[in-house]
Amino acid sequence: MSSDEITISRDLDAPRETVWRVWTEPEYFARWFGAAPESVDLDVRPGGAWRATVATPAGEMPMRGVYREVVGRERLVWTLDLPQGAMEMTATFADLDGGRTRVVLRQPAPPREQCAQAEEGAAQLLDAFAKVLASV
Repeated sequence: MSSDEITISRDLDAPRETVWRVWTEPEYFARWFGAAPESVDLDVRPGGAWRATVATPAGEMPMRGVYREVVGRERLVWTLDLPQGAMEMTATFADLDGGRTRVVLRQPAPPREQCAQAEEGAAQLLDAFAKVLASV
């Protein structure tokens, strides 16, 4: 992690095309994102909106944002609308030997006292993604 960005990566045992599909198709997204399937809507194109409702211990949390950049099977840049403003997130997808894929997730670093929690949340998200991917 740099002082202004959190970066987490995972090497996955699946080709990039499959990884991209699981990241961008609503039925898979709902599973790894922890969202109610009927709440997920993904318009994966520049300017397209996304939304999902996640169940948390404190109750349902609606989440939404906009895709800013979509480079098929290579890069996604999207916003996550937060009360303090939109946070931009980036995922890149790269081929590895043996039909594997590296996913790198980047997001702005929060204040220092929240960094460990933000890193843990990003890692848990990629862990959940890997579990769903393994079932495809």
